[in-house]
Amino acid sequence: MHKSSRRGFLKAALAGTAIGALGACTVTKSGNVTTITVNVAKVKAYGQAGINAVSTILSIAAVASAVGAPTIAIIETASTALSAALAAFASTAGSSVTVSYDDTSIKSAVNSVLADLQTVAADLSSALTGASSTVSSSVLSDANTALSALKTIVSVFEGLLGVVSLSAPAMTEAQALRVLHVAL
Repeated sequence: MHKSSRRGFLKAALAGTAIGALGACTVTKSGNVTTITVNVAKVKAYGQAGINAVSTILSIAAVASAVGAPTIAIIETASTALSAALAAFASTAGSSVTVSYDDTSIKSAVNSVLADLQTVAADLSSALTGASSTVSSSVLSDANTALSALKTIVSVFEGLLGVVSLSAPAMTEAQALRVLHVAL
């Protein structure tokens, strides 16, 4: 029990540190209107990180072979949905950095990018779990690094939006974006 509470404390502290370091989000309320100031460039970078994670992991021939064509099709479908959500977000948000969360189109666009990022991360995680018995540990390590980077981006994005994440980021936002070849 003592170990569990210590581990929980450390996870919460790490998540709080990652979220607190963002400084890219403020939330204000006025009546029924909640306004969230979002760094549009970060949302775009997070979406691109998801797309790059798919490319990185599927470009590892041993992983692609091990997961098989049906799984690749599922992952690519999720990546295409993420790309479309990202394009819709970019079109809706423009270069604006303030989003009124009572604006349904912006809220939907932001939530769609997050949901598609979560789907891509879950699909890649399942694929790597399935491939783990047939792929060498060094190859799997490279793929898992990209997956950890993506999960970090999802966690940071959730924190940006005030969504409670159940997992602590495995690396910093900057490290994750660097692993996934995204400049911010």
